[in-house]
Amino acid sequence: MHTTWMPTKIGLTLGKYAPFHLGHKFVIDTALSEMDRVIVMVYEDDITPIPVQTRANWIRKLFPSVEVIECKDGPQTVGYTPEIMEIQEAYILKVVGNRRITHFYSSENYGAHVSKALGAVDRRVDQARDALDISATEIRTDAYRHRAFVPDIVYRDLVTKVVFLGAESTGKTTIAKELARRFCTEYVPEYGATYWYGHQQDMRLTPAQLVEIAKGHVEIEDRQILASNKYCFIDTNAITTYMYANDYHGYAMPELKVLADSCRCRYDITFLCEDDIPYDDTWDRRGIAQRAESQMKLTDELVRRGIPFYVLRGDVDVRVQAVEEYLRLYKKVAQ
Repeated sequence: MHTTWMPTKIGLTLGKYAPFHLGHKFVIDTALSEMDRVIVMVYEDDITPIPVQTRANWIRKLFPSVEVIECKDGPQTVGYTPEIMEIQEAYILKVVGNRRITHFYSSENYGAHVSKALGAVDRRVDQARDALDISATEIRTDAYRHRAFVPDIVYRDLVTKVVFLGAESTGKTTIAKELARRFCTEYVPEYGATYWYGHQQDMRLTPAQLVEIAKGHVEIEDRQILASNKYCFIDTNAITTYMYANDYHGYAMPELKVLADSCRCRYDITFLCEDDIPYDDTWDRRGIAQRAESQMKLTDELVRRGIPFYVLRGDVDVRVQAVEEYLRLYKKVAQ
């Protein structure tokens, strides 16, 4: 019995993916359906603060079978002059090396000259934008408005996560809710408070229950972030829960420690609410002296972990104004 040998079909596509959207996904999905192997080149870009590695990782996670190449030294000049096209072609050929590209996928006019340089089939996908009329420029301008065109894994990185820490009765909930209202976005309530009221025994929780709090809080965050408009304001995180575990039990379970350690990279901005406001002495709190001690421990913990933080003092209006001013100057860099 004889088998017919068929050459391997290798598709190449490229872009800045700043950010990656469903139009890009359509091109890659099409290539995957037609090719034996697909390669994506991700270019560095000076129009977005999102690192090339982050943009490349979006594609790696969405398409595990695709070979993704990070082009940190790629040419930034674009256009159709002979000089520019020659520079682009030379770079692509250098990066591709001995990979025998058979098809070049794009939805732009540059498909003609790049495919010719590669000696590949010029495969255009939805160049007229009949299937998906969207652009990365529009998404950069207002990602929330174009949320339907952005995969969850990408949108999560576009939202600025702002967390408020502080001992009990330092105004975390009040400021998170107020900022969410002002910015027309979502806030994440402290899940631990809700959990505590339903599960505490003699005002205590078990080490395992503290793990449940931290996990539950993260699950709420993940949902709220995807529904947020540019910012998501978060009341407390797993570092607080980790500290409670050590205060009450002298240790924290390994899973809680992992969640606390992840806080260093999980949030874009950390604000520490100072204890310079009146103490609301309710039955479920431990007293003003304990608040002062917890505040000092929390400050030390953030320093120990190397987490940059910004202190908020004064009444709600003063604190809100300080956060608004900070966000006005802030330039997000996705991790």
